[in-house]
Amino acid sequence: MTKENKATKPGLSTLHLTSTISMSLVLFLVGLVFLLLFVARDMSRFVKENINLSIVLDDHISRTDEQRIEKYLSSSTYAKSVEYISKSDALKDHISNLGENPQQFLGYNPLKASIEVKLLEAYANNDSVSKIQAKLKSFPNIYRIVYQKDMVSLVNENVQRVSLILVGLAIILLFVSVALINNTIRLALYSNRFLINTMKLVGATPGFIRKPYLISSIKNGLIAAMVSIVLMVAVVYFVRYQFGISNTMLHSVNLLYVSVIVLISGILLTLISSYFAVGKYLTMHSSRLFYN
Repeated sequence: MTKENKATKPGLSTLHLTSTISMSLVLFLVGLVFLLLFVARDMSRFVKENINLSIVLDDHISRTDEQRIEKYLSSSTYAKSVEYISKSDALKDHISNLGENPQQFLGYNPLKASIEVKLLEAYANNDSVSKIQAKLKSFPNIYRIVYQKDMVSLVNENVQRVSLILVGLAIILLFVSVALINNTIRLALYSNRFLINTMKLVGATPGFIRKPYLISSIKNGLIAAMVSIVLMVAVVYFVRYQFGISNTMLHSVNLLYVSVIVLISGILLTLISSYFAVGKYLTMHSSRLFYN
């Protein structure tokens, strides 16, 4: 590499170490917060879609009426799954769960047949359930409809609260990352302020002067993002296998989304910071270079 080429790529060795380490750590923290947001969303969906809407049927209901209700539910837009549980199946489940057979001392099976419905997440809220219940009450021979409204309200409130906290934390970390990356790059370019001014005085265009710094920043941001992604993947797999957390809670697709966010953030933050850091010395008067 000639001396002229070296002059057009100033301060690369300084940029490559300090800024890469600091950016990697900050992007790693930002990525973890976004990953927790995705996990909170998936947990909310999982809980909502596993709360049953139980349609308890009268003992004297005909099989035709049962099938009509099942058909209506299966063709509805809000049902994720529909399962018919007969009186005998309900008794078996009761014996399996509690270890007692009420039929032995009552002389008859007191349990009723039911249709268990799991709702899609968009309909797993109290307003939608109220409308669904009103529609189902138009069918004859339905004894009652049971839904854990308190559980749904609790899930919605907790997820909303956690999401707000995580969003606030993500915003704070983004501000910290912008400030840290910006200061790191400014410090790295500080030693090159006289060279930037000299290039400006001999007629170099702002684009020509900025180009090597911007290219270096893109490379730096890319490396920092890749390092943070590797750290995130390592943490995710450690948590998944150490604590036995299923893919439902830590989905690989979410990790891919967060990786893309971190990658774009790393490149954009370093690129923008370098652009303005170089611009500061491009517009600065020569006499002020000795005091900044």
